[in-house]
Amino acid sequence: MSEDLYSILGVSRNATDDEIKKAYRKLAKKYHPDLNKGDKSAEEKLKSVNKAYEILSDKQKRAQYDQFGSTDQNFGGSGGFGGFGGFGGFNADFDLDDIFGSFFGGFGSSSRARNVARKGSDIGISVSLSFEEAAFGCKKSVRYQRVVKCSSCSGSGAKNGTSKTKCRTCGGTGHIVMGQRTPFGTIQTSQSCSSCGGTGQVIENPCNVCGGQGSVRSYENLEIDIPAGIDNNQTLNIRNKGNAGTNGGPYGDLHVEITVNPHPIFSRKDNDIYCEIPITFVQAALGGNVTVPTLEGKAECHINEGTQPGDILRLKGKGIPFIHGYGRGDQLVKVIIEIPRYIDDEQRNLLKKFEAISGPKNYQKKKSFIDRIKKLFSNW
Repeated sequence: MSEDLYSILGVSRNATDDEIKKAYRKLAKKYHPDLNKGDKSAEEKLKSVNKAYEILSDKQKRAQYDQFGSTDQNFGGSGGFGGFGGFGGFNADFDLDDIFGSFFGGFGSSSRARNVARKGSDIGISVSLSFEEAAFGCKKSVRYQRVVKCSSCSGSGAKNGTSKTKCRTCGGTGHIVMGQRTPFGTIQTSQSCSSCGGTGQVIENPCNVCGGQGSVRSYENLEIDIPAGIDNNQTLNIRNKGNAGTNGGPYGDLHVEITVNPHPIFSRKDNDIYCEIPITFVQAALGGNVTVPTLEGKAECHINEGTQPGDILRLKGKGIPFIHGYGRGDQLVKVIIEIPRYIDDEQRNLLKKFEAISGPKNYQKKKSFIDRIKKLFSNW
């Protein structure tokens, strides 16, 4: 190994033990046979990475390497690693499958790991609702595509009346172990069996419907119950309506993202709804009853005498139902006082008379504003 060991791991010569270990784990995962099936260059790189880590992870060996700069100079024997002189005949066995299992939770190279029951993946779809549908709930029919277990072979992948057989290449283990002699002993690499894909079993008579996959793509028609009170961007989770699992695992889930279309009159915040209602300045001054729209139709609302622009009227229990609960929010009505744009002479004279007989008590905001101005400007 004439190449610099630090360069192989991609670390500096001052790298800490943790940095070396982290770099090794990253490269070992990158070049592992399960992730690079049939790639001889990846296999060679993995060997170099293992050799570099064996030296640099050992303080004594690293010190020797740092001192002599080359394994050929330091580790004895005219044949580089062949003589094993620098290690006093060191010999040991390593199983990379165990190493990777402890580092990364295993790569599933054993038939047991490959054949474990796994839940299917989830599916996401979107459903659009009107404001009223979201408020009071409804039923929505959707059509989407998902992976389902093949009904012809019941998900086994084998033709009806047949079954899977033990792989002759790996003997049913799902992996093939190869040994590589190194100065540190024999390093065993566990490689996924290419004949059975690591499952330990082969299908000699594939199902005619799914081609041995055990699953097929299918369109699903589903009626969804939308609960009253659901809001925009909320998600409904429907169990077992996603993709089929593997090796007898359960189906995944269906995630339904809700989109609520805007309403021309109402808006929503939590479980309360809001709207605005215009009234005349005479209505605001004298008070009275007005008709306001609600989600359920018309409702009478009382306007107090002297109502001001922006005042809020509350209609209890006229809002959005609480999802999966009891009761409802309120409806809040904002008062917008509309001033006449066009008046005739008679109206103008009446307004002038009204203004002349109105005292300051009718315009408290105006009086308060003028008082503050006078405090700031002496010549006001």
